[in-house]
Amino acid sequence: MIEANTAVVRVRRPPASRRVTVRRVCVTAILVVVAAGCARPRPAPFPAGARAPIGYEETGPASWYGNPYHGRRAASGEVYDMNQMTAAHRTLPFDTWLVVENLDNSRTAEVRINDRGPFVGNRILDLSYAAARVLGSTGPGVIKVRLHVIAGPASAPAATPAPRERVFTIQVGAFSTQERAAALQRQLPSADAAVSSVQAAEIGGRMIYRVRVGRFTGRAEAEEYARRLSALGHTVIVVEP
Repeated sequence: MIEANTAVVRVRRPPASRRVTVRRVCVTAILVVVAAGCARPRPAPFPAGARAPIGYEETGPASWYGNPYHGRRAASGEVYDMNQMTAAHRTLPFDTWLVVENLDNSRTAEVRINDRGPFVGNRILDLSYAAARVLGSTGPGVIKVRLHVIAGPASAPAATPAPRERVFTIQVGAFSTQERAAALQRQLPSADAAVSSVQAAEIGGRMIYRVRVGRFTGRAEAEEYARRLSALGHTVIVVEP
C-alpha cells in the first residue's frame, strides 16, 4: 500500500498594522466617492417646466457671466447680450421676471430669465454683466441674493400700446430700503441731486426704491449724461420710466 504525501498549506494572516492600513484605505475611498456625489450641483427646488407663481422666492449664491458668452446663443434661443438685464436659472421658465436683491448692500435689479444655469455648486442664479453691475457684484463675483418672481411668461401677445412721447431717465440705484436710496441720493453732486428723485414702486408685493436722475427726450442725450455720472464712480443704467 502506497501512502500519498499530504501537503499542509498554512495561510498567514497579515500583521495587525497592515490590516488597519488596508481598512483605512477602504474607508478613504468610500469617503472620496461620497464627497464626489455631494459636490454635484443640487437640483433647483422649482420643478422644470412649471409656471412660477408670483411671489415665489429663493435665497442663495449668485454669480455673473459676460465674455466669452456675449453674442452666443442662450438656452432660450436668443442671442445673449451681457449688457441687457437678464439671468440664467436652472428651471424657471424663460421670460419669467424677477426682482433680485443683493443681501449684502440691499441693491435690487429686475431681470428676465433667458438662459439655463448656473451648474456650479449650490448657486441659484447667473446674472448678466449689466445686472451684476447694478447689484454691485462684478467685484465679489459671487454674492448672496434673494430672488422674487414678479411676472411669468406672457400667455398672450400684449395689446399694442397707444403712441406716447419717449422719455428717458438715468437710474443710479434701486434698493429694498428707502434709507439706502436716500443715502445714495445725498452722495450725488449737488447739481445732479437737484434733479434726482427717489421713486417708490411696489413690484410683486415688494417695495423698491429707485434713485433716478434727469428727464431726457432722446436716448443719445441720456447716454451722454449717464457717461458723466459713470465717470464719477456711479453705476448707472438708462431706462424708460
